[in-house]
Amino acid sequence: MDDEKKKILIVDDDEIQLSYAEIILNADYKIITAKSGKKALEHLYNGFVPDLILLDILMPEMDGFEAYNRIRAISLLQEIPIVFLTSVVEETKVQEALDIGAADYIMKPYNKENLLSRIKNVLKTFEYKKSKNPT
Repeated sequence: MDDEKKKILIVDDDEIQLSYAEIILNADYKIITAKSGKKALEHLYNGFVPDLILLDILMPEMDGFEAYNRIRAISLLQEIPIVFLTSVVEETKVQEALDIGAADYIMKPYNKENLLSRIKNVLKTFEYKKSKNPT
């Protein structure tokens, strides 16, 4: 793996949760944050290409599922792993997220070690898939 930090876009309308995730990940990753799906899409439309997106489900204006679908509509971002990081614990929502192609589903509250391990695993899996299917 190269020395350049992987880029993660964290999308959450809750400033405390957003800051907490940013603090945990900041040492190992380059972090960009967005307080809404709309703001996240602005970053992406303006050319920011993350290595991974952490996406909350419960947000005003545009929920995480709508944001997911809009992100997937951007051809350059169709393969970027998206992990739902949310307080929604309903099994149907977890299943829906995984069925549409989410790389993982992490429930809040989470602990630092678990978050770091799961993100590392998702990124490793993505790198492996990319090496097997270079575009």
